[in-house]
Amino acid sequence: MHQETADGHANWQAWQDSWDRQQEWYLPDREERFRVMLDMVEALAGPEPRVLDLACGTGSISDRLLRRFPESRSTGVDLDPALLTVARGHFAGESRVEFVTADLTDADWVRALPHTSYDAVLTATALHWLRTPQLTALYGQIAGLLRAGGVFVHADHMPDPSTPRINEAAYAFGKRRREREKAAGASDWAAWWGEMAGEPALAGVVEERYRIFGDPAKGDHADGEVQSAAWHAQALLSAGFAEAGQVWCSPEDAMVLGLR
Repeated sequence: MHQETADGHANWQAWQDSWDRQQEWYLPDREERFRVMLDMVEALAGPEPRVLDLACGTGSISDRLLRRFPESRSTGVDLDPALLTVARGHFAGESRVEFVTADLTDADWVRALPHTSYDAVLTATALHWLRTPQLTALYGQIAGLLRAGGVFVHADHMPDPSTPRINEAAYAFGKRRREREKAAGASDWAAWWGEMAGEPALAGVVEERYRIFGDPAKGDHADGEVQSAAWHAQALLSAGFAEAGQVWCSPEDAMVLGLR
């Protein structure tokens, strides 16, 4: 499936839409998660925040941020050249957002940012790619980027080890749902990347992405680790946040907020 315009260029809106559909296949509560995230931004940072969209991918958070808060500004940072290509194409000509290529596991990644202070740092479905020591170090860097009273919101897979039977049942239920939807034509992670690699306008950046992260068909999340929401909250407190706690959850995911 090629998502190109008549002149042979990539159709950025179509790629954004297909990314959202692919992510929603895994996360049916995704939009609710975004809503609560932005509710917390408005409650704690106001309706005109300067935001760091951390591990931004195609800019899903920035897209919703700018629509909800017209006076907001966003810096998207990621390492993935293919997803950043979609983001830059989709937001071309939009002065309220800029994108930066940086590796969050590099101790100097903050030097690539255009600002030294942000009102909010937001991230979703991304930091599970990191090992626990990398994430701990990142939390300290995020604390240093937030102004006093700034907010960090992190939504991701955060299983609770104290509820193994509930976790198992929720996973099995979700797996059955995904199987039904895939049989009806939904694209999973590997299939989406296969579609992207098949578009001539994007094949080069997809190949570059594979060199960095590996082939999605072969399991490119292998090095990541997940922790409970309680662990994330405690790690944020240890990193220098004044308050931290869970502000939303579904059967398989959670969202933790840290207040600087």
